Amino acid sequence: MYAMYFVAVGSLAALLFAASMFAKVKKQPEGNSEMIRISTAVREGANAYLKRQYKGIGIFFAVMFVILLVMAFSGLLGFFTPFAFLTGGFFSGLSGFIGMRTATMANCRTAEGASHSLNRGLKVAFSAGSVMGFTVVGLGLLDITIWYTILNVVFGSLPEAERIAQVTTNMLTFGMGASSMALFARVGGGIFTKAADVGADLVGKVEAGIPEDDPRNPAVIADNVGDNVGDVAGMGADLYESYVGSILSTFALAVAAGLGVKGVAVPMLLAAMGVIFSIIGTFFVSTKEDASQKSLLQALRKGTNISAVLIIIAAFVAVKILLPDNMGVYAAIISGLIAGVLIGALTEYYTSDSYKPTQNLAASSETGSATVIISGLSLGMLSTVAPVIIVGISVLVSYFCAGGASDFNLGLYGVGVSAVGMLSTLGITLATDAYGPIADNAGGIAEMTHMPHEVRERTDALDSLGNTTAATGKGFAIGSAALTALALIASYIDKVRQIAPDFQMDLTITNPPVLIGLFIGGMLPFLFAALTMDAVGKAAQSIVVEVRRQFKSIPGLMEGKGQPDYAACVDMCTKSAQSLMIAPALIAVIVPVVVGLILGVNGVAGLLAGNTVTGFVLAIMMANSGGAWDNAKKYIESGSHGGKGSDCHKAAVVGDTVGDPFKDTSGPAINILIKLTTMVSIVFAGVVVTFHIL
Repeated sequence: MYAMYFVAVGSLAALLFAASMFAKVKKQPEGNSEMIRISTAVREGANAYLKRQYKGIGIFFAVMFVILLVMAFSGLLGFFTPFAFLTGGFFSGLSGFIGMRTATMANCRTAEGASHSLNRGLKVAFSAGSVMGFTVVGLGLLDITIWYTILNVVFGSLPEAERIAQVTTNMLTFGMGASSMALFARVGGGIFTKAADVGADLVGKVEAGIPEDDPRNPAVIADNVGDNVGDVAGMGADLYESYVGSILSTFALAVAAGLGVKGVAVPMLLAAMGVIFSIIGTFFVSTKEDASQKSLLQALRKGTNISAVLIIIAAFVAVKILLPDNMGVYAAIISGLIAGVLIGALTEYYTSDSYKPTQNLAASSETGSATVIISGLSLGMLSTVAPVIIVGISVLVSYFCAGGASDFNLGLYGVGVSAVGMLSTLGITLATDAYGPIADNAGGIAEMTHMPHEVRERTDALDSLGNTTAATGKGFAIGSAALTALALIASYIDKVRQIAPDFQMDLTITNPPVLIGLFIGGMLPFLFAALTMDAVGKAAQSIVVEVRRQFKSIPGLMEGKGQPDYAACVDMCTKSAQSLMIAPALIAVIVPVVVGLILGVNGVAGLLAGNTVTGFVLAIMMANSGGAWDNAKKYIESGSHGGKGSDCHKAAVVGDTVGDPFKDTSGPAINILIKLTTMVSIVFAGVVVTFHIL
């Protein structure tokens, strides 16, 4: 199939571009010896964490591989699923590792670039972020190309309709590996980064009254390590899973809708064209010296908007060639793109300090930390309204334009392809997201090495922008998760019908298993958020105690004469993250299987619906509250409401501390929870159909 050759070209182009960006960043000057020393310490800490994390995850993957292999030999699963599970997890983890490797190399180079100009600092950080963005899409398309080619050869003797059905059914299940790796990476990295961040802020800023990233703070290196293992490595694995999951679910829906090979080709071409246009968009990102936050944001948006316009034009041609009798599919693609842009714009409105919501949140600090927290929670809750409406409209438009009024499966295909449309320009979208933690690390290096004040001002401007783009990226990922989850739920129902054609599903809300499943699914994101928030709290407590101990026991530390024990905090965060991530991560795997065995496939369908609805809303609320609290703090630090060290600033720091696990641990991991539970349900559908009680 010619489309697959184009996908292979897109994969190669993405990986080559990522390699060229890596080489470009590596050529930039690293700065003085002190900057190199700190950067090396951060890199070594991040590598040590990932090494320990991958060992733990390796045990989970080994156990799951054996379970899936037993199921395959028992006829409950396709033979290739256990092996595809491993490759999905491997490429997801590799995406995060490469991104983290680049970020830890780029932090000192970004600080050095910012010492010359704002634009130079932006260019270095954005180029490093591009490595992450294009590695994710390149490896995602590579994984799809490999398995599509292998399965086409294996089932090559079958007629085309049967062959493509077998290929897509087998490919759908390997998303479970990517989702599992993403959840562990997001949760473990999120616990590490926020435990270090909260511990450093509470003792350093609030109690000791020293600046952020002050070298006297024993948790400062752990905080910088956390930016990389959570916001870079975890995020890379997360968005790899979102990207691949949306494409695979649309494959299965294309077959169910009777669109065959041409229907499968559409999401492939969208993804491949998105790579090319994302590369083009990166060349339009630049800014002027002393640019405002709005100007910096416009610089990044210029690249993403150009990519989006190009994909809109190209998508018309692709649909016209492949599905000329169903041009409504093009409207579904545009619907997904527009929904993604609107959700990003709304997230920006609610979290950027250029707009009233975050400015008003900063003003609430005048009456103390309690009102900051109340106002931030209110802001997050209010921010869920518009995205829910946007996704609802997008689903309706996608469903009916694709032909849902006459054919239910065609409508679902429209919903699936709209999710692919939303993520088609992920290469550049993720680049604008990944650059934020790099700028944050650069600011830390500038502070710790006592670089001139204007350098820290430039890195703070880039960091504040990074908070907004990160929040936008999370909203983007959460929105795509909702559309992808809906497509996956449809794929689950279709999978059950393939396994048991005579089984009559009763999905009415009055059916007790469905209703119970809805309640359990609605509760699941809250249980998951509670466990991850509690994990951050416990890990942060140990860091607070350790930082206080060092301030008291190390002679001359507060005067800058003593040397803090940075390694102790890094090691404590690593151990805490590894032990505390297990329970929340296993929930997504265990709960859908247990519910299925008790309540049957109807109960699982209810579980998936409740989990998707509640998870979508809760994830948006947590991500936007956290992003707004963070930028409200930075807005005050820029000179508003008394500036740094004022009572307003201390109140805002407390709000930011509460928001840290909201936006960087629980919130972004919930969207993976939504998809992983669905993937697990699809993989274990044969077991549930065979052994359920009700």
